[in-house]
Amino acid sequence: MHAAPLTSPRLSRVWRFLSDGRPHSTRDIARRTHVLAISACVAELRQHGADIDCERQRVGKKWVFFYTMTKEPDE
Repeated sequence: MHAAPLTSPRLSRVWRFLSDGRPHSTRDIARRTHVLAISACVAELRQHGADIDCERQRVGKKWVFFYTMTKEPDE
């Protein structure tokens, strides 16, 4: 995979949003950052050294993925 640089506007918006260390749903990340390929951004951030946990939880009748950054990427 070829990861975009951390200076990429798309990647930096997702990084900043996840940097609070709290879990965020895919939908919440997409709405707040205006990025739709959340799993791709997470993979790119991981390639830059970030630790991001992904957990699937049942919310009502739906399964929802939550992402939590536990370590920032290496700059």
